Amino acid sequence: MNIFELTRALVDIESVTPNEEQVGVFLADYLSRLAARTGGQVERMEVAPNRFNVLAHWDEPIVATLSTHMDTVPPFFASREDDEFIWGRGACDTKGIIAAMTLAAEALLAEGERNLALLFVVGEERNSAGAFAAARNGRGSRFLNNGEPTENKLALGSKGALRYEIVASGRMAHSAYPHLGESAIEKLLDVLERVRRMPLPCDPILGPGTINVGTIHGGRAPNVIADHAEAEVFIRLVDDGAASRAAMAEAAGGQAEAREVLCVPAVRLGALDGFETTVVSYTTDIPAFGGAWGKPFLVGPGSIQFAHTDEERVPKTELCDAVRIYQKLVRQLKRQ
Repeated sequence: MNIFELTRALVDIESVTPNEEQVGVFLADYLSRLAARTGGQVERMEVAPNRFNVLAHWDEPIVATLSTHMDTVPPFFASREDDEFIWGRGACDTKGIIAAMTLAAEALLAEGERNLALLFVVGEERNSAGAFAAARNGRGSRFLNNGEPTENKLALGSKGALRYEIVASGRMAHSAYPHLGESAIEKLLDVLERVRRMPLPCDPILGPGTINVGTIHGGRAPNVIADHAEAEVFIRLVDDGAASRAAMAEAAGGQAEAREVLCVPAVRLGALDGFETTVVSYTTDIPAFGGAWGKPFLVGPGSIQFAHTDEERVPKTELCDAVRIYQKLVRQLKRQ
């Protein structure tokens, strides 16, 4: 398959988290045929029932690993293409990246390059389950390139993530007699107002932290004083999260419980000569790998602005360029 055919074939396999099994089977079969021709090995790295990472590697020690995730966000929609783009769920996040990495590995092997690996993982869009599993099963790789949409620019850093569930409790009463009750919704609104005003750190490279109140639920009926209300809040970190944790505890102020769900610190990433650079505001699998697969780098085709949208697409020119960029990256890393 060429780069466009392989991208579309991958997009057309629904793999919304945690339903990655079929795309994993496809990739394991595809890479097994490549490995049979080139003297490599392919493994399924079990993560959970019907969920596995796919690892293909050629000779040891592994110097450079090209890696990204197989899962996507919902909803699934199939591929299409025009003169400029390939469209569909996962086109840029990250089925096109899988295709570019795979064809880059094929080209490198044809040139006689060895000591490289492809690692495709599950669960990045939810909890990085595949990356955590891979971190427990490192193979001595010295360098890891994590593929995410960076418009083919090498990212110097990525923001972290701090997620909370904020839960307020009250006492039900008839809305005609509000003094007999205690509104959980009013408590939650007070807390969220303070959350929105929280001071957030600013980093000279990553920029300011940001905060999003993503969901709000609560109440039973318009004529009932609410006894329960909750919200989900997502903070994009530019540090380790300690300052934001303290600010969140103060904002809750005894009116609600702030339950921490996830904390992934911001990361600084490697730079290389000859690559255009950028900084990204999203979180990746890199912290979950924990260094077990080597020094991390981050680059991939496509724009994050189209990921997670109903207009997801990847430029064809960037896909073709990415194949060459990944080859250049591996060659350069192997000389270090």
